[in-house]
Amino acid sequence: MEVAAAARAPRPEPVPERRALEILYEDDDLLVVVKPAGLVAHPTARQRDGTLLNALLWRAGTAGWTPRLVQRLDRDTSGVLVAAKSAAAHAALQSPAAAFEKDYLAVVWGRPVPPRGRLESALGRDPLDRRRMMVRTSGAPSSTEYERLARSRGEAAGLSLVRCRLGTGRTHQIRVHLAERGWPIVGDPVYGAPPRRRLADAAADRAARGFPRQALHAWRLAFQPPGAQGRLTFEARLPDDIARLLDAAGIRPPAPLGG
Repeated sequence: MEVAAAARAPRPEPVPERRALEILYEDDDLLVVVKPAGLVAHPTARQRDGTLLNALLWRAGTAGWTPRLVQRLDRDTSGVLVAAKSAAAHAALQSPAAAFEKDYLAVVWGRPVPPRGRLESALGRDPLDRRRMMVRTSGAPSSTEYERLARSRGEAAGLSLVRCRLGTGRTHQIRVHLAERGWPIVGDPVYGAPPRRRLADAAADRAARGFPRQALHAWRLAFQPPGAQGRLTFEARLPDDIARLLDAAGIRPPAPLGG
């Protein structure tokens, strides 16, 4: 018996859309931008427009280059992203020679102890919910270095600012690693359920429990660009919503992070 299946219609090509971009750097090979929280990085089957890539296509215009995202961030994660302007630049930036260093900042529930360390586990898809990741023996190895930079004290005690450096780049890696250790990211709708015990400081507790997205920010990116003599380093200042959350909790980030 033969069954005839209808051919799947090809996905439409993303179209340029005019949108303001915060650009940190641009040359003939690449563009470095700051993605705000709430913006999808790349079109998906569910969302074909209103993405960062659509905005980059508008910027490319008729200049003869086509944007290719070198890495992606979750919709509600803010921070630094790199886009290549050609297939050759994209391949070079994805090679080991690019030697990317990716540092993130996260506001988490709890106080990471010890104050610095490495989180390692095998991560794979949750068989009951393919949108989630979880620790699985059959998963891919993953590694995250972390450092507790500051924490709330007194009646606001119970929140910490953590820097994370990716050793690998698995989906939702930082979110899963921190949650598995009992330090879920504030506002994370998938992995970050807040503790039942409320903070003694009512204002800090409201600010944390009401935070509308995961408090995760791709803060710093360093890499070796194609054809350049030295490495480039870029930092995206703390977004206003995370800065307000830290202020409500009485957490003062180290000086280089606050600018």
